[in-house]
Amino acid sequence: MSDTTARPSPARAPAADGTDEAARPIAVVEKRWLGITVEGWQKVLAPIVIGVIVLGLWEFVVRQAGIPRYILPGPLLIFQTLIVDWGTLSGSLWITLQITGLALLAAVVVGGLLSILFTQSKWLELSLYPYAIILQVTPIVAIAPLIIIWVDDTLLSLLICAWIVAFFPILSNTILGLNSADHNLVNLFQLYGASRWQTLIYLRLPAALPYFLGGLRISGGLALIGAVVAEFVAGSGGTASGLAFRILEAGYQLKIPRMFAALVLVSMSGIAIFLVLSLISHLLLRRWHESAIRREN
Repeated sequence: MSDTTARPSPARAPAADGTDEAARPIAVVEKRWLGITVEGWQKVLAPIVIGVIVLGLWEFVVRQAGIPRYILPGPLLIFQTLIVDWGTLSGSLWITLQITGLALLAAVVVGGLLSILFTQSKWLELSLYPYAIILQVTPIVAIAPLIIIWVDDTLLSLLICAWIVAFFPILSNTILGLNSADHNLVNLFQLYGASRWQTLIYLRLPAALPYFLGGLRISGGLALIGAVVAEFVAGSGGTASGLAFRILEAGYQLKIPRMFAALVLVSMSGIAIFLVLSLISHLLLRRWHESAIRREN
């Protein structure tokens, strides 16, 4: 099912007789299919086609070269393993997603509040921001064993590790956004006697929203990475056995197709998180910010 949408084209030059009849914009018909424009379908289909080609070549090479399944399984075998072992992998996926979601939520709360406090008090920013940088540049693999030893609860220790990785992009991007408010508007607010909190709420926070959402998209993927890395370090089992544990388990048992199936779930989770956060960003910015407004040209 297709429909069309009219949009104005650039105006033509005035007619020779001096009238502006011929200079009126001409409606250009933009074709749609299932509510999506041709350009939209290109964005959707292009990566799908490339992915299908790559998977087809992968399956062909594995079959033609006779590569054993315990070295490199083909995509079809991985898909079959994903279906057969779904009962086991789905529980581990849920645990990993729980840790990721809670870590991202904590990163938003802590990073957002700290960024507001830092912009309201330069003394606090100068005192604490260097420690946030130190925490960010320290490899999580190096400090995860200490956190797991110090914290008795395995789930909480994994959550802390994922939070450490995820919170800094939100903190740094939001601080940048809060400090990027138009200084002429800041002076105007001061001229009219606005308080610091009124300036923050009505000027600085809206100006920082695009920066915050950009940091949020980065932190979404980092929270997943932090959760998986922490699970690898912990080697946890039982109720805290996430996808990383299933990957380790499959490696020890030489169940390589299951290992690849777990890797596929990790990758698809990261893609889903990025798409959801990108959609949220688009919905919040599409009506007013230059990065999301659709232009006719």
